[in-house]
Amino acid sequence: MRNHSVSLSGAEPTQLDALLNGIVRRYRLTEIGPTSWPLDSAQPATTLALDIERAREASARGEAPDAACRLRFLHTLARLIGDAMHPDSGDPAFQAMVLRHRAACVGEYASLSAHAEQDRRRIRTDVAALAHPAKLDRAPAGVRRSLLARLHVAASAARPGELRVAVQALLDLPDIAADASLHEALARLQRGAPLERLERLQALEQDERVRRYRSLWDRQGPPPGSAEAAARGARSRARGASAETSAAQALGALARRLNQLDAGRAEYAVVTSMRVPATIPGSAARAKSEWDAVLLRRARPGAAASAWDVCLLVEAKSSVDAAATDFPRLLRGVRLLACADADVEYAFGTREGEVRLRGASLAALRTDEAALRRSILYCCDAPAEPAPRLLSAAGRMQLLTAPTSLSFAARLDEGFLAEPAELEPVWKELLSSPRWATVLNQYPMLRQVRELMVHPHDLLAVAGDAADRR
Repeated sequence: MRNHSVSLSGAEPTQLDALLNGIVRRYRLTEIGPTSWPLDSAQPATTLALDIERAREASARGEAPDAACRLRFLHTLARLIGDAMHPDSGDPAFQAMVLRHRAACVGEYASLSAHAEQDRRRIRTDVAALAHPAKLDRAPAGVRRSLLARLHVAASAARPGELRVAVQALLDLPDIAADASLHEALARLQRGAPLERLERLQALEQDERVRRYRSLWDRQGPPPGSAEAAARGARSRARGASAETSAAQALGALARRLNQLDAGRAEYAVVTSMRVPATIPGSAARAKSEWDAVLLRRARPGAAASAWDVCLLVEAKSSVDAAATDFPRLLRGVRLLACADADVEYAFGTREGEVRLRGASLAALRTDEAALRRSILYCCDAPAEPAPRLLSAAGRMQLLTAPTSLSFAARLDEGFLAEPAELEPVWKELLSSPRWATVLNQYPMLRQVRELMVHPHDLLAVAGDAADRR
């Protein structure tokens, strides 16, 4: 019978554990206490995060949060909404959502806009079948060809009003009635839902509230598909690639130090862009399927044919927010790897070529906090903030866009007086609804994510220290 005994970080993790424990964790959060985060000087988002955590702790003890916590939450949420609605320094995205909540025409416009590009593509496809320039070049000159060309121009320019006029002009031609297939195609285009939706969208664009809505969204950044949006995307990809390179280089230095410390007993190597094979059983839905860098170990140095054990899975992120957003997917990825059959060796694709991993080392992976600290690192090259943001962007937006919050903001926008007590339903949902579990538990998750985060320089430093202590 094969021996599948394997520790979370390889067969003999003591050297690696010592190095991981020695890494400076510059992104770590302090524990919540009466003096660590003074509420009287905190920003609204920070105060909300602290009160949410205190409410969670009370609920975990089977107790109701105290009245002071509840009242502070309601007043702070009201302040957060008021700040977000400020015409100059507020949040344009939230203001746009409030306007959509208030005005039915804006909601209709937003709904139609979401499908507008699909409608335009459908119309362009249908028109191209009738009036593609290459097809028109072969048609005899005359009014019919001229009107078909006009139809194609209107479809290409996404001008629904001109398109309907062009269709009607064609249908009015006597010879079109004699061409049954063309007549039916034009009639379908004329009465089709895509054209009607685009016409309605064009009409709504003239409404003052819709113009304000569009202006608010335009303040968020360049529109999708624009040159500026493409440039921003390129810069973001470059930052991501740089973070991955730094993480792989730091992990490589750690592997070299481990090879010195464990010389003759084990061999360490690093692979990048390690892709999870479909042969691993378990659900891959919404799970991480590619790991930026992985530290591998095998107990027989120089044995080229032997399989490797997983020691450390590393993900490169350019910010704390990116790591926090990624964390649920990472946990699903670890659980997927842990579904491996301990008796099987699995072939993983990497940038360095195919690598075979022992299923026993994969099956040993766990997602409890202690196990993650020994098997996972988030490598981040962003500077540590002097005042960490405790309320995640996703949590903040869920609080702001709760129906009760939107109605509260709409009353403010309309000039009415709104009382914090009106936000009581948000507090109740936070404590009881599964939909709010992520927000209620966001501080423990953020603390755990930050505990797993290291700067590449700090990883390099501990690798260098290891050599000095030999």
